[in-house]
Amino acid sequence: MKPTPDQLLAARDSTIADIVAPGLRVLFCGINPGLWSGATGHHFARPGNRFWPALYRSGFTPRLFRPDEQGELPDLGLGITNVAPRATAKADELTSDELREGGEALTARVLALRPRALAVLGIGAYRTAFGRRTAAVGRQPEGLGETEVWVLPNPSGLNAHYTLDALAGEFRQLREALERT
Repeated sequence: MKPTPDQLLAARDSTIADIVAPGLRVLFCGINPGLWSGATGHHFARPGNRFWPALYRSGFTPRLFRPDEQGELPDLGLGITNVAPRATAKADELTSDELREGGEALTARVLALRPRALAVLGIGAYRTAFGRRTAAVGRQPEGLGETEVWVLPNPSGLNAHYTLDALAGEFRQLREALERT
């Protein structure tokens, strides 16, 4: 479904449901929903977002899933949430306070759901939400309870620093690390 301009406008500040279950292998965490996601109710829904192709190319899924198939992820041990819940056109519309509050709420969610790993998709959002100004992409030295914390690149098509292959490579490192332990 391609949202109309009016539907996109109406999606501003909306929220979408998390795709979660207790004991997931990985809880992927976006920064916040975009307007396409707000309008459709599906995570990483905007054409050009590379989350779904990276998930497939990294070996997390057996085939390329569409955003409207997100409900099948928990059967694969995967889930999706966001640092900040409200939909915006761009992540830079969020305030630092929203990101910090989102980090606190995310911590509570992770401690309750106890996924094996939390993968935050965006270094800047992670640094702000968790007060880790020098964090780098990869496994973080600090976990949340028994959950490993990883920071992966933002899959948005606006993130020109990473090609799809490089993005999938970072996702693959997480998958392979989990398989080794």
